[in-house]
Amino acid sequence: MALEHYITLGRSGLRVSPFCLGTMTFGEDLGWGSSVEESKQIVDRYIELGGNFIDTANFYTKSHSEKILGDHIGRDKARRDRLVIATKFSGNLYPGDPNGGGSSRKAIVNAAENSLRRLQTDYIDLYWLHMWDQNTPIEETMAALDDLVRAGKVRYIGVSDTPAWKIAQANTIAHFRGWSAFVALQIEYSLLERTVEQDLVPLALEFNLGITPWSPLKSGALSGKYTRANAGKVKGDRAAFLDGSLSEKTYAVIDQLETIAKAHDTSVAAVSLAWLLAKPGVTSPIIGARRLPQLEDNIKALDFKLSAGEIATLDALTQPKFGFPQSMLAMAPAILNGGTSVNGVSAPPSGFVMEKGGKPY
Repeated sequence: MALEHYITLGRSGLRVSPFCLGTMTFGEDLGWGSSVEESKQIVDRYIELGGNFIDTANFYTKSHSEKILGDHIGRDKARRDRLVIATKFSGNLYPGDPNGGGSSRKAIVNAAENSLRRLQTDYIDLYWLHMWDQNTPIEETMAALDDLVRAGKVRYIGVSDTPAWKIAQANTIAHFRGWSAFVALQIEYSLLERTVEQDLVPLALEFNLGITPWSPLKSGALSGKYTRANAGKVKGDRAAFLDGSLSEKTYAVIDQLETIAKAHDTSVAAVSLAWLLAKPGVTSPIIGARRLPQLEDNIKALDFKLSAGEIATLDALTQPKFGFPQSMLAMAPAILNGGTSVNGVSAPPSGFVMEKGGKPY
């Protein structure tokens, strides 16, 4: 399997690579990240390997990330048209301006025009709502996005960092009003962040939203750089993102990843990504390489498949604990099925059943 083995994104016909190139680290404006030159090299190598899906946001590296892509890709229309460029709105770049961010019609239209200018393109392939804005009615947001689609400035829309119930509401409203609906879901998802499996992953499967996980290596915790042997001795550029991640539980996962990596003659990062690629609903994890060798290493995850046993082992090590109602729904087969097997799931009948042949009161 390689980057040119494309997958349709959610219930759209948009073909994307099985890994999306994340560009949050493009530009050194925050004191860390890739230089402009290295950012261009990473883009070129990703495209050379068959990749076509690039993700950015209006406020990544203070908007420099979008400008780097515009300077390198946008000004070459033939090259730009061969790619799927995704960017996001919601982030506020303007201190003191309450309308500079969020999901109001004013903020969305302004953000889109500025992103188009920086990206040096006349359309955005996939426009993400970056984070739920509790102060704006979802009808206003969806109507504004639909207007951008109808105007030809946006091709598809997606949603990130938003509660499952709000996404369901948004797409249901869009369906009944004939508006463009979200086709993709961008969420944090990795071996160390599986709580999304409680509501957001089932939502994506129900609505057929393509999942594009961000931070699939948990800010580098699953990159192979941090091990039990060097615990406390290695510091990353984004140390704040790692706080609390490098626990005994994490090292137990890394130990197992190292064992599996040796069996496949690959890296810890590649095994972590291969596990994620095997999860239901996952279309295209976002790999955010800061250096060219990191990109090459991450893409190795497409060269092999984990066995069912290896996946089960990693699942068991990282199984999340769900709250209500999922915690109660585990009893559903016993309560609902009367001791029969339904769709391959069976359980002894609950203690509330009558004697066989008995009659209810």
